[in-house]
Amino acid sequence: MSRQSTAALQAEVHRLKLEVHSLKTQQGSEISVGNYLLTRLEQLGVTNMFGVPGDFNLGFLDRLANHTQDLVEDHPTINWVGNCFGVGELSAVNGIAGAFSEMVPVLNLVGVPSTSQQNSKPMLHHTLGDGRFDAYNIAAQQFTYSQAWLKNKNHAAAEIDRVLIDCITKARPVYLSLPTDLVSAKISTERLHTPLTRSPPPNEPQIESFVVDLIAKQFEEAEGDVVVLVDACAIRHGAKEELNEFLKKTKFPVYSTPMGKTAVDENFERYGGIYLGSISRPEIKEKVESAKLVLSVGGLRSDFNTGNFSYNIPVKRTIELHSDNTKVQYATFPGIGMKELIPKLTERLEPYHVAASKLVVPRFLAPVPTEKLEKITHNFFWPRVAEFFRPQDVIVTETGTANFGILDVPLPEKSVLISQILWGSIGWSVAPMASQLTVQELSVMLRVGVKPIIFVLNNRGYTIERFIHGKTRKYNDISNWEWTSLLKVLGDQNETISKSYTVRTKAELSDLLDNAAFARADKMQVVEVIMDKLDAPKSLQLQAEASGKANAYDASSNPAATLA
Repeated sequence: MSRQSTAALQAEVHRLKLEVHSLKTQQGSEISVGNYLLTRLEQLGVTNMFGVPGDFNLGFLDRLANHTQDLVEDHPTINWVGNCFGVGELSAVNGIAGAFSEMVPVLNLVGVPSTSQQNSKPMLHHTLGDGRFDAYNIAAQQFTYSQAWLKNKNHAAAEIDRVLIDCITKARPVYLSLPTDLVSAKISTERLHTPLTRSPPPNEPQIESFVVDLIAKQFEEAEGDVVVLVDACAIRHGAKEELNEFLKKTKFPVYSTPMGKTAVDENFERYGGIYLGSISRPEIKEKVESAKLVLSVGGLRSDFNTGNFSYNIPVKRTIELHSDNTKVQYATFPGIGMKELIPKLTERLEPYHVAASKLVVPRFLAPVPTEKLEKITHNFFWPRVAEFFRPQDVIVTETGTANFGILDVPLPEKSVLISQILWGSIGWSVAPMASQLTVQELSVMLRVGVKPIIFVLNNRGYTIERFIHGKTRKYNDISNWEWTSLLKVLGDQNETISKSYTVRTKAELSDLLDNAAFARADKMQVVEVIMDKLDAPKSLQLQAEASGKANAYDASSNPAATLA
């Protein structure tokens, strides 16, 4: 039995144990509801919380501050956000919706009025004034996978466990409301002895065996002329390790979508770059679309992830592996998830490695171009900054030019790219000009000692919108800030824990990137990069052109807009 199958079965055992605990009378030692939740989060490896204090969550924050157990030193399985009833949770809706869209596991924990107040419905602050205390719960249902509204202590532990399991197995945000009077309520610790299920239910063995045989037959008919296309869900649903083992042993050529970038190390000898439909580099487009068979792993076919739906890969030449189903040409097999399936495919398809290794893969390179102009262009900036990146760097790109500029440059071994291509909320990364929406978070970073290097691409407005529509319209302009003074205003008055720079020429940028003190990254650093407002990566220009045509703002360009 494979390691993945064993883990899945163990997870199922844990799930059944929790169901048994729910049916039993809870006895033994006790713990407060607030500390029960904190203990569960510790067990999952959560070490950080993001949120804002409010009068309905202060009691829980006291529990958090006084909690003395050692935190698990590990990468968190989920993130969690603490909010206050109404005003706080509604302010967080955009971020929670983005987490749902991008499949990021987040616990949205909301402190709410006491159970007695929810029953009597007084006209409290932070309410709508009409007695609808459930209005925010209804809103949360639209943007979270599951919800728990704690009403009494008897079901608190089971409800907390339920939403946390959903969060980590479905890779989606969940919602948990915690009334003020339940924070200190005592409940049994019995359930805490059973770990939460981290894996989805195991694949049904007979169906899985049939699917493996069917896929192997497709590979045989393709005579090994296969390419692998990796996408977002391979990352979101924890299949990177299995995927990379498959690629190393089978040697099939592999390409990535924009949302799948860094699922595979980009210095891997069989990695060929980014496939983006009609926007792809010609050599990549030819290799992917001419293959007899394409194995898609974790596909997510959104507009900006597919070159505006311009894939030219017929269904009859496609196999799709997903977190909870597998598709072989026109057939779908529900419940056959990729995390368990991939190791079995590795074992079955490894004999193809000799033939697969002979398939030519274009080298994914992005040399720094030689340009006569001294001003910094996107064509120069991204390859030059790519040389600055180091192995294991975490690179966060903002919605717009950065999301597209990063695609055409190889990133170092074990680096991680974080972007928001599907949801696309400007300002989400607190970077480039869109940071005017969220720049206050830099103050928090200074206070807690986070030391990022932030490149602000100063193009005096919303460039992606300019290319979609309204290149010269004032609604795409923004006020210019004095970026090099910003960190002083936001908390580093003596400029001892941060440093800011402005670069206007290629030489200034290169000198800074070559500076050892700058590369040491021992303080927060902001680099303002002056660029032309109508300069943009080529892939963004092509995508924006396609999006503009699809939006069809002018009735004359939209045949469907004619009057009857």
